[in-house]
Amino acid sequence: MASARSTFRSTGVAIRLTLLSTVVLGIAYPLAVWGVGQAAFHDQANGSMVTDSSGKVVGSSLIGQSFDGSSAARWFQSRPSAAGEKGYDANASSGSNLGPNNPDLVKAIRERQQAIAKADGVPASQVPADAVTASGSGLDPDISPEYALQQVSRVASARGMSESAVRTLVDEHTEARQLGFLGEPVVNVLELNLALAKAS
Repeated sequence: MASARSTFRSTGVAIRLTLLSTVVLGIAYPLAVWGVGQAAFHDQANGSMVTDSSGKVVGSSLIGQSFDGSSAARWFQSRPSAAGEKGYDANASSGSNLGPNNPDLVKAIRERQQAIAKADGVPASQVPADAVTASGSGLDPDISPEYALQQVSRVASARGMSESAVRTLVDEHTEARQLGFLGEPVVNVLELNLALAKAS
């Protein structure tokens, strides 16, 4: 009898602890984190969405996207993507998973190098590495300042703008190393293209 009472009491304690843990860790804590995120970091908590001049959401500053099609020459190009069938798929984030000596990867890099060199009017040997290789996630929204500056002449010509005006936009959208020493300077392609559209 005493043993049954003790078991019943232990079961009751376990149920109460389970309910308390569910309320605190499954409801209260997530709501608190969500609330702080919305209050203090609203843009970041909602995906760092970027809008155009009309207020329409055109992408996220954290996820790369393609600027191809018939008007591709008018836009700064992102680095290649192996995420998903068409690239830049946030639901299929990944690299190519091909080793540096893989014949398919070597061939793809050479083809990209030749195409970019022709489009931007530079020798193939001057095409930066980030112009021809995908990032590990396939979603990198940034390119190197070197790759951005290489594209200035093409973009300026396609838009009828002066190269100095386009170069100024690149300079304005070049982000320095984090804390002055972490990583490398980068240019966010989506934000640069939005500034370009606004200026031209």
